[in-house]
Amino acid sequence: MKPRRNHGESAAPQAFSRQRPHRVAEFEENQMLTNHRSSTSKTLRAGIAALLIAGIAAGVTACAPSSAAAPAKPAVQQALDQAVAGGLPGAVAEVHDSAGTWWGRAGLADAGTGRLPMRGDQFRVGSITKAFTAAAVLRLVEAGVLNLDDTVTKWLPGVVRGNGNDGAAITVRHLLNQTSGLANPSVDDQEMLNNFSGKDYMQHRFDNLGAEDIVRITMKYPPYYAPGAGWRYSNTNYFLLGMIIEKATGRGYADEIQRLVIDPLGLADTYVAGPEFEVRGPHGRLYSKLWSADPDAPVYDVTDMNPSWAGAAGAIVSTTADLSRFVTAMAGGELLPPALHELMWTTVSTDGAGWIPQTRYGSGGVFEQRLPCGVTVYGTGGAVQGGFTYAMASRDGGHTLVTTVNGDWNNPIGALLAITSAEFCPTI
Repeated sequence: MKPRRNHGESAAPQAFSRQRPHRVAEFEENQMLTNHRSSTSKTLRAGIAALLIAGIAAGVTACAPSSAAAPAKPAVQQALDQAVAGGLPGAVAEVHDSAGTWWGRAGLADAGTGRLPMRGDQFRVGSITKAFTAAAVLRLVEAGVLNLDDTVTKWLPGVVRGNGNDGAAITVRHLLNQTSGLANPSVDDQEMLNNFSGKDYMQHRFDNLGAEDIVRITMKYPPYYAPGAGWRYSNTNYFLLGMIIEKATGRGYADEIQRLVIDPLGLADTYVAGPEFEVRGPHGRLYSKLWSADPDAPVYDVTDMNPSWAGAAGAIVSTTADLSRFVTAMAGGELLPPALHELMWTTVSTDGAGWIPQTRYGSGGVFEQRLPCGVTVYGTGGAVQGGFTYAMASRDGGHTLVTTVNGDWNNPIGALLAITSAEFCPTI
């Protein structure tokens, strides 16, 4: 594919270093825990400091309830402000509980124009897509189209084999709960790591790399363990689930997610991104340092990308309101019968696997996390280059918080955890 030049570039401060982009990267939660090797460059500090200060000040008064009147959320707002004060460009949160809906913001959606985050902005949700994929798979299980004990080979003969990989031993159940043992080329393959996560990202983010390509790269590596013998996060599990959905139904992955998940829940601003490189609706910008170890690393606008390789593992675009609706349904059991809902939330330990601490992973692209205060929340999370998102809920789905930031340095996971804790942890 020929390089695309200056596609989708918006105004930005002179301080932002710009390169002509070429390819896509989608970050799953496993990469959230790789070294956050970055810090704000001296030029960047000078270029956007005034805008960030203005954005923080605006955020203090930007909290606005939507449908029903809701009390202010000073602890959540303070956590949003602290995320931006710590160096992230912008942060937003939406809370739904028995009192109604609250939405708050801090910092900037666009450092080039000074645009503030707006409720209704769309953003790339990264690996939250996996929960949509899993919900569709479980609905197909309910309909008798798929069986949890179906093997990969049954639906995709010859696709998973070689180097100790055996699709006849891996089931749909293994793929759902990340116990297949398959390697994760997003972190195991150095070329993919460079091209889709690191130093060469700006030269590759518009290239095509489909699910079949990812699976072929995965087959270069032996499995971590025998199927069912451990837990290890791998995007390949969900690429395979997307391929199985298509093979079992005879319809495209995006069509099935729309039919089985998006339409039933009324998620009007959510879609599976196709070949288009830009987000369709109103949106802010995403900023990245490409995980550089250089303390003076430049910041790049990485908003536009080719989502072809993210697919069933990370291609969905949504809003805070739609994700709140989605996580309510996932936690509360709205889409699935009781037995499959219970299966989705039957979790396995992630200890020792280099993933998010204090978590257990379910069979639906979802996880539970014990917050530092001891409270456990339930939901899903994801990231793309330049953006991190959490969508968490109480166990019954009656209390939710969705929060997202538009930068990938200065410990964005820590910021999301602090914002989530500010809402769910009791205060003295």
